[in-house]
Amino acid sequence: MVFAPSSVSDGSAARASALQKIAAEAAARQKQGVLRPALPHRRQLPLRVGTRASPLALVQTRAFLTMLTRFCPVLRDMGAFQEHQISTTGDQVQNRRLAEIGGKGLFAKEIHDALSDGRIDFAVHSLKDLETTLPPGLVLACTLRREDARDVLILRPGEGRPETVDPAAPFDALPRDALVGCASVRRQAQMLHQRPDLRFGLLRGNVQTRLDKLAAGQCDATLLALAGLRRLGMGDRADIILDPEIMVPAAGQGIVGVTVRESDLELRELLAAIEDYEARAVSTAERALLAELDGSCRTPIGGYARLIDDAQGGGPVLRLTGLVAREDGSFLLRRVVTGAPADAERMGRELGHSLRADSPADIFAP
Repeated sequence: MVFAPSSVSDGSAARASALQKIAAEAAARQKQGVLRPALPHRRQLPLRVGTRASPLALVQTRAFLTMLTRFCPVLRDMGAFQEHQISTTGDQVQNRRLAEIGGKGLFAKEIHDALSDGRIDFAVHSLKDLETTLPPGLVLACTLRREDARDVLILRPGEGRPETVDPAAPFDALPRDALVGCASVRRQAQMLHQRPDLRFGLLRGNVQTRLDKLAAGQCDATLLALAGLRRLGMGDRADIILDPEIMVPAAGQGIVGVTVRESDLELRELLAAIEDYEARAVSTAERALLAELDGSCRTPIGGYARLIDDAQGGGPVLRLTGLVAREDGSFLLRRVVTGAPADAERMGRELGHSLRADSPADIFAP
């Protein structure tokens, strides 16, 4: 899909460079009170944005571009963006777990290649699908405001929503020996820890595909991210919203991240203008936790950070929950730390080290 013509005049390119300067200076005034110098580079438009071709990925990408043009209205009329839909290995292979075909990085590999090769200028990702260590030359330039990070339980149509659900034991809403369609070892382990009688079957695909399979009776229930449902206008499909302390979300869940080439300083400066401070802080903590644990897609790991008010009336406090479990739910370790948002990376690494030190070694076996 093309958002704008593929070429612009030199005058438009000059306006783009000037606009980037305004955006960068506005962000600097807002966050630091110090203006950073604008870069003199004049680039050719349109900027090419890479994204997965799934409905959710496209909604996220277009919402990001809308945000960017709202922040910089001149971009709307400048032929600024061109969308490139990229099919990834993770999208193409739907009948096997990610761990069996190379891990969750398979949702980004082809996009990384296009960015490294210069075929696109930046890429939009669901942050939970982005590896903690990016290929050389690529950086995470921007994180957008987090949607709701919680997971939801969806029951097979016709089963009916339970009238009451105990927030502390939401999985009791499922009948004994229920079959849950799921591809996430993180979700599976946390459910089995509370309900070892539950059965699990592989269910992959985009949101609508999973809901269709559920409706067809392939399973009794499934789990999805609330953020994805809401972004697709399907938030009403969530039967039971799970407390993040009961079902610890995946690191980065509900956050959209934008990657660029490290050398593209001008584009990095423009994207910094729409960076969400809270999303950057919480995602830094969660991704540092994940990096320290260095688990494979076979390792159930959860990471959820949020900013809370300081009880003493000071600035915001970062609260980070980390989880490590065995896939069958027979072992589960959850810990919480708090600290200053500026210490997000250190907090994540220290909590990850603590969880790893006190977990059975076999959990982290490749």
